[in-house]
Amino acid sequence: MSTVTIALPLLTEDGTACCGTVAGGALESEQAERIARLFKALGDPTRVKLLSLIGGSDTGEMCICDLTDPVGLAQPTVSHHMKQLVEAGLATREQRGKWAYFRVVDGALQNAARTLLPE
Repeated sequence: MSTVTIALPLLTEDGTACCGTVAGGALESEQAERIARLFKALGDPTRVKLLSLIGGSDTGEMCICDLTDPVGLAQPTVSHHMKQLVEAGLATREQRGKWAYFRVVDGALQNAARTLLPE
């Protein structure tokens, strides 16, 4: 089984945390800000639900047009939430015509969890 490595702000090229871990000692301010941005994105229940909808879909991706009804929010609000998830490195966005399609980044949640573990 092959694994695709996608470089995120919290990861190095080999997939390890570039910023150390929260439990591994004092972090630099920039490292702490990156980790906090990631968990801030996950701190909203709507964003967590959006990730679960996308990750649980048959194709592993969803159009923004299909995400509004399940969360009961207007398209601009869902777009804002998805922008936060993309900026945090948890999802990717692909424009197809007038619609945006989103995918959960492979391994992003596991890598986020690793930042909380001792080194």
